[in-house]
Amino acid sequence: MTVSDLRELRLLNQHLASPVFTQPADLVYYMGAIQSQDYAGAKWAIAQRLKGASEKTIEDAFTNGNIIRTHVMRPTWHFVHSKDVRWMIQLTAPRVMKIAGTQHRQHQLDHIIFSKSEKAILKAMEGGKQLMRDEIAEALQRAGVATNEQRFIHIMMQMELVGLVCSGGRQGKQFTYALLDERVPATKLFDKQEAIAALAERYFISHGPATLQDYVWWSGLTVIDAKAGLEAVKHKLTSIELNRNTYWFVEQGNLPKSKSPGAFLLPNYDEYIVSYKDRSATIAASDVNKADPRGTIFNNTIIVNGKVIGIWKRAIGKSKVDIELIPFQPLSKVNQTAVEAAAKRYTKFLGLNDFTINI
Repeated sequence: MTVSDLRELRLLNQHLASPVFTQPADLVYYMGAIQSQDYAGAKWAIAQRLKGASEKTIEDAFTNGNIIRTHVMRPTWHFVHSKDVRWMIQLTAPRVMKIAGTQHRQHQLDHIIFSKSEKAILKAMEGGKQLMRDEIAEALQRAGVATNEQRFIHIMMQMELVGLVCSGGRQGKQFTYALLDERVPATKLFDKQEAIAALAERYFISHGPATLQDYVWWSGLTVIDAKAGLEAVKHKLTSIELNRNTYWFVEQGNLPKSKSPGAFLLPNYDEYIVSYKDRSATIAASDVNKADPRGTIFNNTIIVNGKVIGIWKRAIGKSKVDIELIPFQPLSKVNQTAVEAAAKRYTKFLGLNDFTINI
C-alpha cells in the first residue's frame, strides 16, 4: 500500500468518496462521532458523506433528536447517534472531566456548585421543556449560582457529562438544551470492556487506515484503554506497515481507478483532518502553516485526490454564495474544474441558486 492508497481508503471509509447512506443518523452511527463545535460546518461535513442531502435534511435530524450534539471526547462538541450518547458519555466523561478540572478550579466550580446547578436545571427543564442558554442562566442565577460566560459554559458541559442534559432543537438560530432522559429514549449501557471495544471498532472501520496513536488522539482515551479496544477488535481488521507505522482498517476490494480528480471543500474540523494525530499523509509539511498558522489544520480545506491543496472561505447571501479559494499553488484547469464541481454541491446543499469563485 502507498500513501496515495491510504488517502483513497480514508476517503472511501469516511464515505466522502462513493457515499451510500441517505440519513444523517445512519452516517453518524457509522462514524461513531463527528466533531461539531462549528455547527454549520458540521452539517456540511455530514451532508458530503450522504447521498443527496440538503441542509434541511441535517437540521431535521437534529431537531428530531435522531442525532445529538454534546461533549463526549477531548473535550469538544460532537454529533452522536441518540442510541450511542449514554454509553459514550459513560466511557469518555471521566477523562473529559479530568481535563476540565483546571478550568473548574479557575472558575471556582466544585461539587457543591455542580449539585446546586443540577437541581436548578432539573427543576427548570422537567416536563419536556427545551430552554435556551439565557433561560437556563436565569434559572441558575435564581438558585444563587453565578453565570458569567465561561462559568456557564463549564457548568453546562458538566451537566452533559453527568448525563443530565443534551442538545434540544433550535429555536430560530438559538440552540437549546433538553433533559437527556426526556429527549432520548432509554438505551442499553455497555460495561467498560464492551464500550472500549465498540468505540474502537467504529473508529477503525470508519476512519481507517489509522494508527493506535491516531485513535488515542481522536477518542481522548488513555493509551491503556485505547490499546485494549484495538486488541478486542483486531480480528475484524487488517493491518499494514507504512513508513514505520502500523495502520489498521477494514479490507476493501480493488480501489477505484479514476483519471479525474475528486475534489472536496471540507469544513473546519472535518473528520478527514481532525481525527488523525499524524496528518502528514494528507498535507505536505511545508504547507501546514499556509493552511493554518496554528499548525492544527482546522480551517476550511480544499481537498483534491485526498490531499490538502489550499483553504477556502465563503460569504453566504440570500440567493448565492461567494467562495474564495486560497490554493497553495496555482490550480491546474483540471483541478479548478473539480473544485468548481465541489462548489456547486455546496451551493445546492445550502439551497441557493448560484455561486461565484474568486481565486
